[in-house]
Amino acid sequence: MPDGDVIAEVYAGSFRRLVVQLYAVTGDLSEAQEAVQEAFTRALTTPGRFARLDNPEAWLRRVAVNVARSRHRRRRVLDRLLLRIGPPPAVADRSPEHLALLAAMRELPEAQRTALAMHYLVDLPVEEIATTLGVSTGTVKSRLSRGRRALAALLTDSDVTDVISTGRLDARS
Repeated sequence: MPDGDVIAEVYAGSFRRLVVQLYAVTGDLSEAQEAVQEAFTRALTTPGRFARLDNPEAWLRRVAVNVARSRHRRRRVLDRLLLRIGPPPAVADRSPEHLALLAAMRELPEAQRTALAMHYLVDLPVEEIATTLGVSTGTVKSRLSRGRRALAALLTDSDVTDVISTGRLDARS
């Protein structure tokens, strides 16, 4: 049986059971699901090794429990930090125009959205965005140009007027 089939078979037979077990450990269903998904993701990175395990479900359980523990430790560290420095500030601008802009940005391809956000919302120069993303400055400039054109098409005056008059992000629904 091919290695991918072994993983699919184990997934079909044990995913639900593992989630229930991790739910008992974490007390949070979504956290349990994410930990088990992460365990299966790790199995997919080395399918041949996974296929040779004597008890793949036990291995998945151990990985999922370790993932849940690591995430819990990181969350505790963040919680302690937030107690010292306070919660992050709320989004300052909740104007209809700003909300319409954010909604329109979610419609863009990820690469354009990231470049626009880094350049216009975080105020990073093109060179720093290129370094951060591991692309050329020309690629960043292209993404910014295409993203601006796409935003202009998404943000017509009537859309902004509709958002202001209805108070809803998607005035067409």
